[in-house]
Amino acid sequence: MKIRQIALGCQDLVRAQTFYTELLGKEPTAVFNPPGFCFFDLDGTRLLIEIGGPQSLIYLEVEDVRAAVADLRTRGYKITSEPHIVFPDPAGVFDTAGNEWLAFIEDSEGNPVGLMSREVI
Repeated sequence: MKIRQIALGCQDLVRAQTFYTELLGKEPTAVFNPPGFCFFDLDGTRLLIEIGGPQSLIYLEVEDVRAAVADLRTRGYKITSEPHIVFPDPAGVFDTAGNEWLAFIEDSEGNPVGLMSREVI
């Protein structure tokens, strides 16, 4: 089984679409307004942004959480949790042996967004 789609709610589609276009560095795959939703392709998984949809939490993989947070901070993003090692994984339970780094930002609609990276040890 594969995750096909993740949904995030918003109050303002244009604002949310702009936020995710800038965060992801790509334009939406499709926008339907009305009724009020757009889609982004995340390497084969659709991200649905929908007016009135449920609040949710997604985790996005970035190359280096510390560098990503430093960049996002200079661009005015709200950082809600600084980069930290969330799981030391010397045995490689989830991936190659290394440390799992995590930080959180808040999107334009108040949804938390986790940023994750793997530091090989």
